[in-house]
Amino acid sequence: MATIKIRAKAKGGVTTVKTLMSHPMEPGTRKDSKTGKLVPAHYITEINAEHNGTNIMTANFGGGVSKNPYMSFKFKGGAAGDKIKISWIDNKGESDSAEAAIK
Repeated sequence: MATIKIRAKAKGGVTTVKTLMSHPMEPGTRKDSKTGKLVPAHYITEINAEHNGTNIMTANFGGGVSKNPYMSFKFKGGAAGDKIKISWIDNKGESDSAEAAIK
């Protein structure tokens, strides 16, 4: 269903990671324009980032985050060729993950 795009670049001992996740991020408060009924909630609740298999960041999201969320963060360390893995879980139990090499 969803995809994750990752770009990671190391410079001066700091790695910058940028991610774009395709997800509907429905808060559960919006009404369908045709039926007038609430669109069921469907949003990412947790994102994890790993560097070479070690968890470096966890973010908790709620229904207030926009569709197709973008997230960027920095961490000390990381070198060209190291692996970054981003994974998420949503409120319906669905999940996705992707890996990329640091440039």
